[in-house]
Order: sequence, then C-alpha cells, then structure tokens
Amino acid sequence: MHVRLMEFALVVLLISSLFDTASGDPSRSRGSLVYSRDQLFALRSSAPLPKERPDVPPELRRRKRGCRAGVERRARRRRYRPVPPSIIMGNVRSLPNKMDELAALIRHQREYRESSLLLFTETWLTALTPDTAAQLEGFTLLRADRSRESGKRKGGGLAVFVNDRWCNPGHITIKEQHCCKDIELLAVSMRPHYLPREFTHALAVVVYIPPSANADAACDVLLSAVSRLQTQHPDALLLISGDFNHASPSSSLPKFTQYVTCHTRNNKTLDLFYANTKEAYHSLPLPPLGRADHNLVHLQPVYKPLVQRRPAVTRTVKKWSEEAEEALKDCFNTTLWDVFSDAHGGDIDNLTSCITDYINCCVENTVPTRTVRSFSNSKPWITPDIKALLKEKKRAFVSGDKEELKTVQRELRRTIRQEKDNYRRKMENQLQQNNICGVWKGLKTISGFKEQKSQPAVSSAATPPLSVPPIDCSSCPPSPSLMNFSPYIPDTSHPGPCPSPPPTPPCSSLSLTPHQVRKALKKNRARKATGPDGISSRLLKSCADQLCGIFSHTFNLSLRLGRVPQLWKTSCIVPVPKTPHPKELNSYRPVALTSHLMKTLERLILDHLCPLVSSFMDPLQFAYQPSIGVDDAVIYLLHTSLTHLEKAGSTVRIMFFDFSSAFNTIQPRLLGDKLEVAGVDHHLTTWILDYLTQRPQFVRVKGSESDRLLCSTGVPQGTVLAPFLFTLYTADFSYSTSSCHLQKFSDDSAAVGLITDGDDTEYRELIQGFVDWSLRNNLQINAGKTKELVVDLRRRNNPPPAPVNILGTDVDVVESYKYLGVHLNNNLDWTHNTDALVKKGNSRLFLLRRLRSFGVQGPLLRTFYDSVVGSAIFYGIVCWSSSITDRDRKRMDRLVRRASSVLGCPLDSVEVVGNGRMMAKLSSMLNNTSHPLQDTLTALGSSFSERLLHPRCVKERYRRSFLPAAVRLHNKQNNR
Repeated sequence: MHVRLMEFALVVLLISSLFDTASGDPSRSRGSLVYSRDQLFALRSSAPLPKERPDVPPELRRRKRGCRAGVERRARRRRYRPVPPSIIMGNVRSLPNKMDELAALIRHQREYRESSLLLFTETWLTALTPDTAAQLEGFTLLRADRSRESGKRKGGGLAVFVNDRWCNPGHITIKEQHCCKDIELLAVSMRPHYLPREFTHALAVVVYIPPSANADAACDVLLSAVSRLQTQHPDALLLISGDFNHASPSSSLPKFTQYVTCHTRNNKTLDLFYANTKEAYHSLPLPPLGRADHNLVHLQPVYKPLVQRRPAVTRTVKKWSEEAEEALKDCFNTTLWDVFSDAHGGDIDNLTSCITDYINCCVENTVPTRTVRSFSNSKPWITPDIKALLKEKKRAFVSGDKEELKTVQRELRRTIRQEKDNYRRKMENQLQQNNICGVWKGLKTISGFKEQKSQPAVSSAATPPLSVPPIDCSSCPPSPSLMNFSPYIPDTSHPGPCPSPPPTPPCSSLSLTPHQVRKALKKNRARKATGPDGISSRLLKSCADQLCGIFSHTFNLSLRLGRVPQLWKTSCIVPVPKTPHPKELNSYRPVALTSHLMKTLERLILDHLCPLVSSFMDPLQFAYQPSIGVDDAVIYLLHTSLTHLEKAGSTVRIMFFDFSSAFNTIQPRLLGDKLEVAGVDHHLTTWILDYLTQRPQFVRVKGSESDRLLCSTGVPQGTVLAPFLFTLYTADFSYSTSSCHLQKFSDDSAAVGLITDGDDTEYRELIQGFVDWSLRNNLQINAGKTKELVVDLRRRNNPPPAPVNILGTDVDVVESYKYLGVHLNNNLDWTHNTDALVKKGNSRLFLLRRLRSFGVQGPLLRTFYDSVVGSAIFYGIVCWSSSITDRDRKRMDRLVRRASSVLGCPLDSVEVVGNGRMMAKLSSMLNNTSHPLQDTLTALGSSFSERLLHPRCVKERYRRSFLPAAVRLHNKQNNR
C-alpha cells in the first residue's frame, strides 16, 4: 500500500509539472522539480511494515525438525564476529568508476555488507584522487597508489576496506608499503573486536604483480616482507591476497594454504589467497565489478577455533621427582633378588614377568600420580593465579567499579609478564641441558600444533603393561613389606659391580657383567615411550645401580637358554597417520613400541656382533659403518657417475630399488645360515633365531575392550638389532666393477650402470641377478615404486633407452628422485634439492620465531638454530655446496640472512659452511681405511708433500663436484 501511494504521488507531481510548463508561466517553469543523482540512488522502496502474526496456540504450532547448519548459516548467525574474517577480493580495474555499483552492492547484498575485509588490486587511484571519492559508508579505506618508482604512471594501486563493525578504525595500522617495477605490496595490521585465543591480531597483505614483472624478484620481495611480519608477530593471523599473474609463491610459502579454487579470469586462476592456517576458508566466485575482466572471489570462513575442535583432555600422569627416585632406590636396595631367581630357576618367561610385575608394583606404590586437565587453546604460561585474576577482572567489570578494574588489570599484566619470564627460563634450562625433546614439546604447545590422532592409535603413555602369556604368580615373592630383606645392602656410593646371583656357567661365548649392564641401562633416554611391559626408561636410568644385578642374571640366562622371554618380544603397534585425513590402512605408518630392557640387551649383543662380522659385510654397504653415512653414499654415487660422464658418448643409468616390507619378509632360517657363515657363535645364532620368531604384536583399537593379538616372523621394526640383521641378510650379494656397481644403505639399494655407446648389457644383467637373488631370499621388490634415473648430457637428441622390465613391469624413468633425503635429477644439478631445502628451511624458521617471541636470545637461540634450523638447511651440504648454481646459492643465502635477522647476529654463508664441512669430510675419508673412496684418495696423494694431486677434469660439472673441490681447498690450506 505504501509503495502504491508513493507511485501515485510521483504521477501527480509529474502531471502538475507538465501543466505548469504548458501554461507558459516562466516562473512556474523555472521552479519545476529536479532530482540529483544521489537523490535518485537514495530513492528506493522502504521496508514493508511488519505483519501481524496470528495467535496460534503452542500445541497447534508446527514443530521445526532438523538442525540449521552449514557455512552460510553459521556466518549469518555470527555476522560481525567471523573467525577468521570474511573477505571479498579481486582485480577491479579502476575503482573510482565502480564506487556507485560497489555502494549499491554493500547496501543490498548481505555478503558484501557483512564482509570484514574488501581487498582490491589495480584500483587506478592516483595522488589526484581524494579519499572521499573512494569512501564506503561503514568501511575504513587504506590505499597504496602506484608511485614513480614502478616506472609506470597508469594502472596499479591497492586498496583495503575494513568493516568498522569488525574492527575499530583506531586499531588499524599500515605495517609495510612497497612499490617497484616487479611488485606492489601493502601490509595492514588490525586488532578486531574478536579473535580466537590462538591469534593475537590479523595481518592482511595485498599484492599486485604486473604481467611484465620478474616473478623470482617479486616472490623474493614478498617472502622478505612476510618473513619480517612473522618475526615481529609470530602469533598473528596472516592473510595474503592479490593478483599474482604468472608468479607462483607457493614454494616460498610452505606454511601457508592457498584457498582460491575457482577461475578468476576466463579459465585461469590469477587471483590467489593464502593464509597461515589450514581449513580456514571456502571460496565462491562472484560477478566482476562493472566491466572488469576479473571475477571477484568471496572467501567464506569455515575455521573452527581450537577450543571447539579439541575438547579438554583429562589424563593421569606420574609425578617423578628426586624424592620418588630415592624412595624407589631404597626399595630396590632392600629387595632380596635371590628369591626371584631361586623361585623360578630356568623358567625365563615366569622369571621375567614376575620381576616386571614387582617393579611396576613398587613404582605404583612409590611414585605419586596427578590428574591434569589441559585445553587446546591454553597458553603454556597460563597458571591458576592468572585464571583467578581473569575471574576477578570479569567480576570487577560487571560491578562497574572502574578503579578496581584498573587495579586488577594492572596486576594481571604484571602476573602474565612474570609467568612468561618463568616459561622462558624453563626453555632456556632445557636448551642448556641439551634437552631438545623438551624444547620441541614446548614449541608444539605454544604453537598449537598437536599430532594427528588416528582412530586406532593410542598414546604410548596410556598403554597398560601387558603380560604375555598369563603368568602364575603363586611362586612369586611377597610384597616388599612382607618379605625378609637381605641383611646386606649394596653400597652404591662408588662405581663397581653390583651384587648379583651366582652366575651359571654360560654355554654361549657372550657373558654379560653387571658393570656392562649398568653402563647400558644408564644410556637410556628418560623421556622415551614406555613399552608393553610398563617399565619406563626413566626408571631404568635412575635405578641402574640397583637393578643391574638381577638384569645381568636375566640376560645371561636368556643367552644361555637361547630363548627370549615372550614379554620382551611383544610389541605394541601404534598407527601414525601419514596424511592429515587418513582414509585407509595404507595412510598409516606402524610404529612399534618394545620393551626397554629388550633394547638394552640388544645394544649389548650388537656391540659383540659388530667386530665378529665386519669382514663379512658388503664393502658398499654405507649404513651402520663407523664414520660413514648418508653423505658418503651420495658422494660415491655422484663421483662414479661424473667421472664416467667425462668420457665421450657416455651415459649413466641408476636404478633405485624399493622393497615391500623388507624387514618383515626376512626368513630366519636363511639368516641363521648366513650368521653361521659369518662366524657367529652357534648358541648366539640360536638366540637370534628365537628373537626373530613368534613375536606377539597387538594394536590397541580405540573404543574396544580387547587387543588384536597376532604373531609375526621376520626382523622386527622398532628394535635395535633389526637394521643390523638386515644388512647381514643382504651382505652375500655384492657387485662392483669398473662399469657397474650396487651400493646399499640398509634397505635402500641403488644399481649404477656406467653405459658407453649405448651398451647396457652388464647393467641389465646386474639388475636381473639382483632380482633373482631377492626372490631366492624372499625379498619382494615393489616394481611400481622402483624408479630409474637416466643421466644423458650429450648434446645430440639421442633416443631414450629401452626400459628395464622387472617381474613383468616396466620401470618408470623419472626426472628427479629423492635418495636418502637428497633430491637428484637427470641433469645432476641441484635445483630440485634447493627447492626442497628452501621450503623446509622456511618451515623451521617458523619455530625459531616462536622461540624468540618468548624472549629467548643469545647463545641459547643460536644453539636451537644449529640443532633444528641449520640441520635442515644444510642437510647434505658436502654433496652440493660446491656444485649449486649462483641462483640457488643466493636463494640459500637469503634464507640464512632471514635466520640471522631472527637471531640478531651474523651467520656464516652457505659457502663458508660448505667449505668447512667438506674439509672435515675429506679428513675423515683420508683417516678411514675402510672407506670405498680410500683407494682413489691414496692414488691422489703426492710423494713429495702433503698435497693431493688434482683429479683430471674435462667438464665443468665434475670440476665443481665434491672431490675436486675438496682437493683444491685441501691444497690451498697446505699452501698457507
């Protein structure tokens, strides 16, 4: 009705104005109604009057069913409290011409009106355009116009509109502004009315990279700006939006997630959006503004705060202290251990289970427990005192007493500073004590990172002790309070052998003394996960003097009988997810938890086995060899390949084999025969075969009352002897000639064929022989995951070689392969490896910034950098430091400089670190007579001086490899 009345009034006014004009009265003609442009835009239909609802009795009203859910429903309910902010972004191409349309959209469409941020590129705003020409009602404008430094006068420009209902205009600050020919950048800091506890504030970075820009230079500027912002504000929500055109910063921003999944210009996605949190946004396309050639993108927030994703966790933990450890030592000192050995005699299973139950009983009665309740979004420095002050602040605010509120706020700030300082000292103490595990745990806590919990997995600390098989404890000794203690109490004030039961003459050549057992027990790490027997590594480490006697007797009894207790062979399988959202069994990695006592015995046996079988080992087995590791394996592979490529018409083919469950497929009978050939004692061989067979395993399924028990045969994972036994199992197949060789690193095997003039007969025979040997030894080669790398540096376009067929499957030829953590490609340069190292280094810098935010500085922060960040950046540096290109070296140096800015002190460049480690590796090779390159280095030695003869190099690629570069450095130092 109201609309019709307005239409009728307009018609009457128009008719009256026509009559006035027709009458010829000039005064009335000049006084006719004239509407301005703004008045016409404001002329719209008013909201309809509210309708009266009929009074329906409650019992007759229709009941609503279901739940109103979904992203849009949640966003509508929260409106101006989105987490994180709702955003509309895009390339607008001349914002002043589209302000009327944008104002109309904000007035009539909810997604525009309720958006927290509007991020636009190519605004075409200039210094002659006032802010009033680009102002929106209810929004604060921040702009960065294109300057003369860009080399262009037309186009460009950035604009950020912040909704006043989401953030107070007084809490908005421009952090950085950059404009050059390659990139335009604007960074804005905002402290909105509401953000979840895991974020301190929000940072929005708007970027425009022109089509003519240098993509690498633009990405470097962006990464530098983002690095500075993350260093200053490690807890902020960082959002990056813009038109990137041909640039792709994904590799430079490994900790960021890209959310634009729709096309923004025709069938291309040029406008991208990154955030430093996962599962935060859902993108939807919107029509472009005016005649712009880019679609707008609406980013709807779907992020759930930590407190909603992870409920509060209540767990019971043991409160270890010096008093509890002393009480346990007193308990074990007054225990008559002879009662255990006399009661069970040679029954190794009952003896082991009874001792385990007794130790666990003593721990349960001595070490106190406490219940801890933790929230996912709680900061580690939040204490009960701070929580009480927060409640007091709320009470003072409700009461309206401003003076009391100021007092409470002042006390709260002081307490928070004090608790943060206490937490900083705690982390510094952990660094000083080389407790990197504790530092990692603290970093995960303060960064909100937690391990992905799978459905069938359980925490190792929550795994109850398991006794397999059931034990009849009727013959076990009584509890400590009822038993007759020995009048003799061992003196532990000085080192020496602990009293032990009378030893039985062993049949095996290996006999362990209490002193050896004590030394091995003290090497246990205190924070390792407890095995199925429930005996913690901390207990074994602290009470080694009291327990070495009984355990030396148990170890010798096990070796004498040639049997391993069933409890020690039992392992708990914990599935660890490989992906964030595992959907199948292959998405989990099984991690086996075994008894720490079994691992201690394995270390003692390993020390006995190594010198016995050293002559039987494969000379090209680089794993578990003294002073030989991953770097040596990669150096040997590259040295043989590059020296062969010096010849004309030569190529190199490398086959990287992959085994399916290599450790689990080993046959104990075949391993026993190989141990006999290697010269291992018969009784020790019998013990090893019993150690490998009938091993009970159980997987604790969440929500089930019983465990799934199964027995496995093979080299068990999660143990000390498993990798060494595998190397023994594969030692009888070795191959090394001038044109082909097979090198191994545990189960990672690589066949290298040095091909001349296309003759690969020997290479194919080597592969076929290794496949046949694997079948005879029950090792299953996974042909689908086995890859081949072909290095052909000849200038002619030669046809690719014929593929190698393994078990009826042609092996795929790849351009790049990750071998022992180092990325090799078919050009033998290091571009792929540099990309991986830069990505990993940026991820580790995040942790360094987190640690610095707590005030940890100086040598402690440098220690953390060397152990955590530097180890990732300089992984395998002796292999690639002398061979990388100048471009890759600059990228690595920029990464080091970013770390230097976080530390606040200068750091050595890649070249300095590489030269130092190359010299150390060369010295290690010269002193190690068993190194595979020892003969090559000996041939380079000079008979007149300590210098080394420089190897003959024809091509630049070999001249810049490890050995020639290390020889040059060695001779340069000797000349000094």
